[in-house]
Amino acid sequence: MKALQYTAYGRSPVVNDVPEPAPGPGEVLVRVAGAALNPLDVKIGAGHVQEFFPITFPSTVGTDLAGTVERLGSGVTDWSVGDAVITRTDPTAGGAVAEFAVAPATSLVAAPAAIPLTTAAGLPTAAATAWQAVNETAELKSGQRVLVHAGAGGVGSFVIQLARRAGAHVVTTVSGAAAETVRKLGADEVIDYTRVDFRTAISDVDVVVDSVGGETEARSLDVLKPGGLLVSLPVPPDFARATARGLRAEFVFHASDAGRLAKVVAVVNEGFDIVVDRTVQLNGAADAFDYLAQGHAKGKVIVQP
Repeated sequence: MKALQYTAYGRSPVVNDVPEPAPGPGEVLVRVAGAALNPLDVKIGAGHVQEFFPITFPSTVGTDLAGTVERLGSGVTDWSVGDAVITRTDPTAGGAVAEFAVAPATSLVAAPAAIPLTTAAGLPTAAATAWQAVNETAELKSGQRVLVHAGAGGVGSFVIQLARRAGAHVVTTVSGAAAETVRKLGADEVIDYTRVDFRTAISDVDVVVDSVGGETEARSLDVLKPGGLLVSLPVPPDFARATARGLRAEFVFHASDAGRLAKVVAVVNEGFDIVVDRTVQLNGAADAFDYLAQGHAKGKVIVQP
């Protein structure tokens, strides 16, 4: 089969011919309908997170996939050949951006029926991270005000929808070109960060969900009300700085959880939009990876083997 693989840290991945994997005990072989690329994949390939997610070269790229069960390993009884599923593999194992992938049976979740199977590949990391941020960490409630940075991004687009579902008033920062997209997702107010310092446009926010980091994190403290919460997604925030100003800060480190992903699927089946920047064939996966690495994707980048 063909697979997109890292061959060395700091190099763009390439499509290689590799043996089709075989499921071991408790595992399932999935015929991949779609695999989503994530910023974490870029960090892994660059070697920035090898302390947490070391890989051995060559290593197949990607954690997020949707597809159909092709073959069952011994001991698997909860799934049948032909079942439509989604999953997130361990980042060290990867394996998603390929024609076939192996995953633990316990990590699989029935794919949502309301959207195409290929598109469902965009859910496991981005939507589940958003769920963790909105419903578990921030515990957003009706009437609260939330500022979502990078609302047109893979995670931000889901944060907006989940925050609106919780009844919050949603403000988001995006470039002007993405304004209409985030309004359709449910943003009540849109700030064009290329033209306006968001600190002059909003104040007294209950929660900030930040997927940008750096100076954006520091400036976000200026718009929070006393006791307000900063939820940081890319890196641990400066906890001491927040505490010194009478604010709270939390870091969301997403870990695969089939139970959480099943909750996401239930919401998607009720009606939920997945913003897809582009869908490419496997032979264009390397270029798509480089495009994602530039940081300008609006929504998900999905590879369709």
